Amino acid sequence: MASHLWRMYADRQFYKWEKTVLWDMIEPYRRPKSFTPLMVVYVAAFYTGIIGSAITEQLYKEKYWEEHPGEAVPLMRPKFYWGPWRVYHGEELPPNM
Repeated sequence: MASHLWRMYADRQFYKWEKTVLWDMIEPYRRPKSFTPLMVVYVAAFYTGIIGSAITEQLYKEKYWEEHPGEAVPLMRPKFYWGPWRVYHGEELPPNM
């Protein structure tokens, strides 16, 4: 019984190797994978980020105008950047905002 199991295992390993060799021979002639789905996802993510940031900035301006009517709105501090932040043309916001 044990020799029969070893024979089955050896056959399986051999045929698995044979299949690999066949696919390796065919691989250079295969059509390359398309980048179109990846590019669609990247473009959709980019424009989603643009629209999201525009909506966030507009809500920030409306909230500021409700609290300070008639004043110029200062620049909005970046949400996900906690490093040093300088403003060259305009006033810098306090660090807690």
